[in-house]
Amino acid sequence: MEKKFIPESELIINPDGSVFHLHLLPEQLTDRVILVGDPGRVNMVAEFFDTRTFEVSSREFHTIGGTYKGKPIMCLSHGIGPDNIDIVINELDALANIDFKTREVREQKRVLTLVRIGTSGALQPELSLGTPVIAEHSIGFDGVLNYYAGRNKVADLDFEKAFTHHTDWNENWAKPYVVPADPELVAQIGRDDMVRGITISAVGFYGPQGRELRLPLSNPGLNSSIEAFEYNGRHVTNYEMESAPLQGLGKLMGHRAMTVCSIIANRFNTEANPNYKSGVRDLVATVLERI
Repeated sequence: MEKKFIPESELIINPDGSVFHLHLLPEQLTDRVILVGDPGRVNMVAEFFDTRTFEVSSREFHTIGGTYKGKPIMCLSHGIGPDNIDIVINELDALANIDFKTREVREQKRVLTLVRIGTSGALQPELSLGTPVIAEHSIGFDGVLNYYAGRNKVADLDFEKAFTHHTDWNENWAKPYVVPADPELVAQIGRDDMVRGITISAVGFYGPQGRELRLPLSNPGLNSSIEAFEYNGRHVTNYEMESAPLQGLGKLMGHRAMTVCSIIANRFNTEANPNYKSGVRDLVATVLERI
C-alpha cells in the first residue's frame, strides 16, 4: 500500500523542525501527556516531576517535558475552547505518526495516553465543590468532530438522538455529538474518589453555557432542560469546554483519551469557589500516580 504523503500546506513544519503551533520536536514527544487549559498550570504540574528535560512556549501552548518516577511524561497547556483542542490533538498525532523528514504517514502507529485535568461547573445539586468528575461520556456542542469522516463510528448515535429530541435542539446550532472516554483509561485513572459523569463541552463560557449578562439568551430554558435529561438512568453532570473534541479525535486517531475535572462551581445551587487551586493540585497529584 502506498504511503500517504502530507503536503506542506496541510502540515506546516517550522524551520527548526518543530510542529507549527506547539513548536514541539518529534523527539520531545512522550507517550503520556497531561493536558491543562492554563499555561501557568503547567509549571504547577511539573513541580511533581523528578526531572525536567525541556520547556517550550508558543502562544497559549506551554509544554514542559521530563520524568515522573523514572518514566517520561510531559504537560501541555491547550488554552480555552474546542478549537484549540483540534490544533493540539492533530499536532500531537502528527508528531507521533508522521515522519517529518519524508512527510509520510508511518505504517506503525504510536498510541498516546492523553489525560486532561480541568475545572468545571456542576449541573446536579449533589455534586459538591471540589468533587473530581470523569467525563465518561462527553456531549460536544462545538461541532468539531462533525468535520471528520468516521464521526458516526465513534459516537453514540442513540444518545445523540435522545438528547436533541429532549432539548428541542435549535437547528441554528452545531449538531451535538456524544463520545465515550477510553474505558481502560477511565478504569486506570478512576477510583471510588471520582464520579463517572456525562460532561458537556460547550463552545463558549457565557451564552453557550446558559450564562446571561447583558445579552438575552436564544433559549433561556436550555440548562433546565439539560438538568432534567436522563439517558439509561444517568443525568448530565457538568459543563466544560474541551472533553468532547479530545475524546472524539483521540478515538478516531487510535489514542487513549479522557478528561477529569474538579468542580469549582455548581450552576444548580448557584455557588462557586474562586479558591479552587489547592483542589486542582491534589487532583494533579492523584492523576500522576495513576497514569
